[in-house]
Amino acid sequence: MMYHELMTTTEVADYLRLRQRKIYELVRQQAIPCTRITGKLLFPRQAVDLWLNNHLEADTAATRPPPEIFAGSHDPLLEWALRESDSHLASLCRGSGDGVQRLLDGRAMVVGLHITDPETGAGNDPLRCGLGGLRDLVLIHWARRRQGLLLPPGNPKGIQGLNDLFRDDVTVVRRQTGAGADSLLRWLLGKLSLEVAAVRNASHTALGEDDLALDVREARADCGLGVEAAARRHGLDFLPLHTESFDLAMRRRSYFEPPVQALLRFAASAALHERAAAMGGYDLAATGSVRFNA
Repeated sequence: MMYHELMTTTEVADYLRLRQRKIYELVRQQAIPCTRITGKLLFPRQAVDLWLNNHLEADTAATRPPPEIFAGSHDPLLEWALRESDSHLASLCRGSGDGVQRLLDGRAMVVGLHITDPETGAGNDPLRCGLGGLRDLVLIHWARRRQGLLLPPGNPKGIQGLNDLFRDDVTVVRRQTGAGADSLLRWLLGKLSLEVAAVRNASHTALGEDDLALDVREARADCGLGVEAAARRHGLDFLPLHTESFDLAMRRRSYFEPPVQALLRFAASAALHERAAAMGGYDLAATGSVRFNA
């Protein structure tokens, strides 16, 4: 039998080698991930796989849920979804690198990542991100989003590309070391054999997308690397440079905690897709899919 992305009750019972009566019992207990479409029970195969692995796993270190905190990288659409979904996840966004450490230390339930490997350009590779040691790591895809240069309205200095970042009259606001945008900038410049150390930086770093956009908007810098949604939100010009994957990292057990389930249910809603279209720069075609399951 071939199992599709959405399985029927009969298919999931056969898949798990359980009686259909047991499947209905698990549904009543809200113990197995499922959805109803036109009154019919359907079971997302990837979510069922996660559920099965979680119940087979004997990792006692993962039995206590971490605090209900979303850490790591900031994303404007996700920031909105955390509120609108009633996930009750508190936000502590200090960059992808900080999020990785908080996940490893058990100080965050979910972490946002967009880490570009400086050598290969691969995005969010668990081994290259420092998460290879988590044997119960799960990566859930949030969105593909456009990154580029945020510029003042009208682009008064005529910045046309990365080579302009090295001009004497251009000041660049950077994200902190360890942030996903910093890793992306280093990779983009490296592809052109340009040295990031030669960029004329602002005297401070921006700790988030909105901070960076405000620095450009209020003329504390001439440009900075960020997402299109932040540029639009602050009325800035935008020069696209790269499309990247933004993912959610968590331990497998956390996937089944109510805050994460609330967020993922909302991720499938029409409201999220409408908001993404209004913000600009997002592709939600694979939102909610499992990118990695250790």
